[in-house]
Amino acid sequence: MPVKSYRDAINEALKLEMRRDPRVIVMGEDVVGGLGGSSGVAEAAGGTFGVTAGLAAEFGRKRVIDTPITESAIVGAAGGAALTGLRPVAELMFIDFIGVCLDQILNQQAKFRYMFGGRCTVPVTIRTLMGAGLGAGPQHSQSLHAMLTSIPGVKVALPSNAADAKGLLATAIRDDDPVIFCEHKFLYGESAEVPDGEYLVPFGEANVTRTGTQVTVVAFSRMVLLANKVADKLAKEGISVEVIDPRTTSPLDKDSILESVEKTGRLVVVDEAYPLCSMASEIASLVACEALDALKAPVRKVTAPHTPVPATPFLEQDWVPSVEKIEAAIRATLDRKLARAG
Repeated sequence: MPVKSYRDAINEALKLEMRRDPRVIVMGEDVVGGLGGSSGVAEAAGGTFGVTAGLAAEFGRKRVIDTPITESAIVGAAGGAALTGLRPVAELMFIDFIGVCLDQILNQQAKFRYMFGGRCTVPVTIRTLMGAGLGAGPQHSQSLHAMLTSIPGVKVALPSNAADAKGLLATAIRDDDPVIFCEHKFLYGESAEVPDGEYLVPFGEANVTRTGTQVTVVAFSRMVLLANKVADKLAKEGISVEVIDPRTTSPLDKDSILESVEKTGRLVVVDEAYPLCSMASEIASLVACEALDALKAPVRKVTAPHTPVPATPFLEQDWVPSVEKIEAAIRATLDRKLARAG
């Protein structure tokens, strides 16, 4: 199986879906790359991170559309296009800008299918970048997936690796509901084995990236990679850690999480987002409500602090959950002093 980067896997998924279905269009700021010099030749840089490179050359400017810098227009136009029969993929350069177009998502696209009794669908995919660690500042580095997960009628996907990025994006584009597709900017250069050709990953099915028997770690997006590193390190000491990547937060694969906790009796949740009303809090609540008797120790959460992402790179690195913090949480939940008797 070929090895591909997270960036290339997303690009491949877009190309395959656009070839398969002429209704698929791509729109957003610099998805083509603007016009170069006096020659008027398209640069086709494919955005800030080069994810949509090559699409305009193959599919033309009528299907790959550079938009003005106005997120409300991008998402609003995508919603209208979806209602007329297209399957738009709208790009928001950073998830932080979701506030500019939140009404179009929260009060319009998420509710249309419900309000009109299923007589219409809104097959919009909104690709957006999330995550800290690259010094992009507090207005370009947030992880707001939990806020979006709370909106009924919207689906949310957070691929942690290249294969899932390709498979989940194809599924998102084919879905008849609005999907927020959250790409962690730190992952674009990460590579993994990715199937060639058509490849779909179903929503609502978690991936167990490490199997174990002593403690369950539920992690999201980039945090899955860190959790895997910790699990591999602790395995050398005889500590057995199971790592679960939900892959989508809406729908959420609750059964896989609960089954794992029933087996291990311990839970650590790792979420880069703010601690209040986070997915870490949601998973902790799920287990407390539905698997409390299985717990041998208190649930532990590893999150960012409840502050804006620091602009200073040194502080930002300390702000983001780290391998060291995840390892400390796992060791603490395994400490006999904290474990529940029996």
